[in-house]
Amino acid sequence: MSSGSSSSSHADAAVAAACRRRDDCRLCGGREWTRVLTLTPTPPANAFVPRAALGRAQPTFPLDVWFCGACGHVQLRDVVDPVLLFEDYPYVSGTSPVFVRHFADYAAAMVGRFGLTRGDLVVDIGSNDGTLLAAFKNHGLSVLGIDPAAKIAAAATAAGVETWAGFFSNSLAQRIVGERGPARAITANNVFAHIDDLGGIADAVRALLAPDGVFAFEVSYLRDVYEQTLFDTIYHEHLAYHSVGPLIGFFARHDLALFAVERNPSHGGSLRGYVQRRGGPRAADGSVAALVADERRLGLDRAETWVGFAARIDAIGRELKGLIAKLKRDGKHLAGYGAPAKATTLMHHFGLGPAEIEFIVDDSPLKQGLYSPGLHVPVVTAAALAERQPDYLVILAWNFAAPIIAKCRAYAEAGGRFIVPLPTVRVV
Repeated sequence: MSSGSSSSSHADAAVAAACRRRDDCRLCGGREWTRVLTLTPTPPANAFVPRAALGRAQPTFPLDVWFCGACGHVQLRDVVDPVLLFEDYPYVSGTSPVFVRHFADYAAAMVGRFGLTRGDLVVDIGSNDGTLLAAFKNHGLSVLGIDPAAKIAAAATAAGVETWAGFFSNSLAQRIVGERGPARAITANNVFAHIDDLGGIADAVRALLAPDGVFAFEVSYLRDVYEQTLFDTIYHEHLAYHSVGPLIGFFARHDLALFAVERNPSHGGSLRGYVQRRGGPRAADGSVAALVADERRLGLDRAETWVGFAARIDAIGRELKGLIAKLKRDGKHLAGYGAPAKATTLMHHFGLGPAEIEFIVDDSPLKQGLYSPGLHVPVVTAAALAERQPDYLVILAWNFAAPIIAKCRAYAEAGGRFIVPLPTVRVV
């Protein structure tokens, strides 16, 4: 065997070791599978690389979406090692003023709705830089964050939000109860879709939750993904694409009850659910039944509904690529704004690399100076807009299009224009 073949064989083995295929549904344990969407394989969506690593090929992993015929849950079956995904996580909530306001409103709503009082313990699973917990702390609550990204956890603790570095588990829940007592509120925002062993997390939540406590989780809502063709929210960190119907039975199987849900515009469309222990003090408010009825009307509980989804994605791709190709033929220069995880899916599936997008501006110091996953487009500071004045900015963080456009007023006044790729392609 040649040395090249040996190297390739080792690389294939490394990829296989980092990714496994799940046989059963993570919500109900069923094995009745229908593949409803195949996207272009990508590296992990946040696997940004330094200049020194540009010569090394990044492994890519399958990005296929499956429908569970037993409960209707939509999910990925190919599971990338969470250590690879999260230990060096480059995303922090606090760099987005939109999210800072969102989490401040979130904390205030929880305090008011559930009567949280000074000294009550709030635990945030996947707490990131502590933005949400800082808002709870401002209300006089006792807070504790759990996050596997060690550097971000240390920075959050140094900033005044105690954060334990690690993955949330039943043993960790028992430790918290022993040291801090049960939690009046547990939150998990943009993380409940990231976990392979959701059953284990549900059991740990129940172990940590006070008898009158509330578990609140926020996830990208499958209905919005479907209705607005938000396919780029599909990437390896997001193992689950939640709708309300399958969650009812899931929580019931773990002695928990989903008693209320609400929609909000976060990430292009999110679902917030409220859960208590089975037999808890709060009555269902009708919101769960209402959204389940809507989901059934839209056919989200049927695999055949998803047949046309791929065609809608392809239509958007043709429109966007056609627009960019014309602009490039006309000699225009294009850059991107925002390097969120969703950009990895969009750029790989639509084939947008350095030839199309010359650089990406991002506000996070954790990403600046690095190169985008797989395609290796350089990520730079906003100073590059004035220095290089590209003709068009493709807003890859399209859910923040309005504040990004407002922030880039000087660029626009100098003649720059914006392309927003989703939910529909539009030039601003």
